[in-house]
Amino acid sequence: MGRVLVLFTLLWSSGFLPGFQTEGKDIDDIRLMGGSSHCSGVLEVKSQGEWREVHDRNWDLELANVVCRHLDCGSVVRASSKRRSKPSSRITPSCLESGPRLKKCLTKRSMTFPTSLEIICSDSVRLVNGTSLCSGRLEVKSNQSTQSWSSVCEEDFDLQDAEVVCRELGCGAPSVLQGALYGDMEAPVWTKEFQCRGHESALLDCDSSDRNTCSSGKAAGLTCSESNNFQLVGGSSRCAGELEMKKDGEWSQVDVKDSAWNLKAADVVCRHLDCGSAVSTGRKEMGWYRLIWIISSTCLQYKSAIRECILIKYSTSLSNLEIICSGNTTPTTLQL
Repeated sequence: MGRVLVLFTLLWSSGFLPGFQTEGKDIDDIRLMGGSSHCSGVLEVKSQGEWREVHDRNWDLELANVVCRHLDCGSVVRASSKRRSKPSSRITPSCLESGPRLKKCLTKRSMTFPTSLEIICSDSVRLVNGTSLCSGRLEVKSNQSTQSWSSVCEEDFDLQDAEVVCRELGCGAPSVLQGALYGDMEAPVWTKEFQCRGHESALLDCDSSDRNTCSSGKAAGLTCSESNNFQLVGGSSRCAGELEMKKDGEWSQVDVKDSAWNLKAADVVCRHLDCGSAVSTGRKEMGWYRLIWIISSTCLQYKSAIRECILIKYSTSLSNLEIICSGNTTPTTLQL
């Protein structure tokens, strides 16, 4: 129960989900079911001896990442909707406002939500102490039986290794590779030098050679770029127009979850697109309802990654988001 309490306290403190009336229930445990390992599958919670799926309403990658960490499964790679196969429940982290208690954080009233939340975690690789899900000090799970995580020596990690890690975590290409950037070495230390060719799907699939010491004493620090799945269309340039996101090869428009959208939030989008800063932003009324991605403006107030602020599921909307950026297209360079 202690680890579950920590998880849901973190969920509440993240401030992503709105509060609403619930039925008072105790949550006993959580798990991922139906995937290739215990680190992937549909999220389920155990309440009063019964396992129930958790539906995907209002979840995003940041919250899904809390689940991965709670299960000691590294970092979140993907979170998506999946057709429900059993009764589902709703987790409401903000209901903990009255104190760090698990009661009243679970409701069975989910008849209108036919989809559950599926999460895929990285299992054996994670980035810690970073500014986003795609940055941090690299750690590798060294022993599956003891669930031990090890720091990686800067000397044992190069650009090709970084390419594999970024791809494994569902991020874009590596942009910064620098020792001790996200903290010093912590014991235990990984004892092998990675020798990736860059095409591997997972870091532990790479060849490696033994190394006994880390002479630099610096931990590998890595920043990956965001995946290139956002664009502005319909404006005077690629730096102006309606925001769209690509999912499964298809582009769809994006709207705002709440009324807090402002230039500060739009700045995150402009910087991601290498388009300078936000000049103006607003919502374009369409006059008809259609399925659309929803972005949390509150999230973007303190996050620097767009994909972490997109809610997992489509919603219906009459409007979509428009942004005009200053248009700075100065090319970025990789820092090594």
